[in-house]
Amino acid sequence: MTSLAKLPRFSHILRSITATNVRYIPPSRLSSHFTYYPDTVADSLGETARLNLFQSINQALDTALATDDSAVIFGEDVGFGGVFRCTVDLQDRYGKDRVFNTPLCEQGIAGFAIGVAVGGATAIAEMQFADYIFPAFDQIVNEAAKYRYRSGNLFDCGRLTFRAPCGAVGHGALYHSQSPEAYFAHTPGLKIVVPRGPVKAKGLLLSCIRDNNPCIFLEPKVLYRAAVEMVPTRDYTLPLSSADILDEGEDVTLIGWGTQVHVLREVAQLARQQLNVSCEVIDLVTILPWDREAVFESVKKTGRLLVAHEAPITNGFGAEIAATVQKECFLHLEAPVERVCGFDTPFPHIFEPFYLPDKWRCLSAIKKLVNY
Repeated sequence: MTSLAKLPRFSHILRSITATNVRYIPPSRLSSHFTYYPDTVADSLGETARLNLFQSINQALDTALATDDSAVIFGEDVGFGGVFRCTVDLQDRYGKDRVFNTPLCEQGIAGFAIGVAVGGATAIAEMQFADYIFPAFDQIVNEAAKYRYRSGNLFDCGRLTFRAPCGAVGHGALYHSQSPEAYFAHTPGLKIVVPRGPVKAKGLLLSCIRDNNPCIFLEPKVLYRAAVEMVPTRDYTLPLSSADILDEGEDVTLIGWGTQVHVLREVAQLARQQLNVSCEVIDLVTILPWDREAVFESVKKTGRLLVAHEAPITNGFGAEIAATVQKECFLHLEAPVERVCGFDTPFPHIFEPFYLPDKWRCLSAIKKLVNY
């Protein structure tokens, strides 16, 4: 088979990209852009089962339905299990009154979800892809997020959760690969959560479902089958505003969420091996509210910060972190904050490997930080 790099048209495109300082990646390395780092759980959490991400989400939804008679799940095709199988078998167990399909209308799904929650039930709405959530934007940011505030705390639409698969998947292109967390992070009244794996996903999703505020739960779709861990089978929740320090270090702080956490963990190993640089890796876990104190404490220790996310760099949530760190940790910084993100373009198809903030782009940013 002829290498794409040898085709005249593709070679011309590669030269153009290289001219804009985007590193060339040989076609042989255009496969997965991350290595998965599984979490382990304490024995005190009891019996575990080997689950991938979509199975752990399914188990969390099963638990929510079993422990709350008012809980309902709805969305496009959830009745047969959904595109990614997260709701598989739930309609058979709990009936069509509690797990049911909706019309192809995201604005309607969101409006209905708000009504369900205001009526006192627990609403779990699935947006088939995070890219499809935008028609529901008005309902979420102007109605759900403001409901408590505009009633003077007399009423709320808590126990309202929107689930949505997000991020790169290898072939999703511009309509199935976006990461919309920053759009919603601008809205007071919402909670936004992105899990890095099955153990976190189950506990965080149950926390969202039971929280008294509307939550957006973004699920990195590339992890649905790639992420496998031993997940506690019992009912458990995890805090929605606490970042996790996954690897401790002294020289550079690395912050990400979702799939990018695994990229940064590999980058930390490369930095130690190739640069003798010690990196502290933080999973932000919750985009809103985010754990400022954990970030500040780490940056004050290391003096350097790299934030990486798949969404475009301009007005991505990394900008908020960078601005806040600059204000609160300015006298501790040894170098300007670095951001390694997606580019300011629609999410590409064949050029996805160039677009993603992979380990090589992140490692290059670490070199820049330590040599500043």
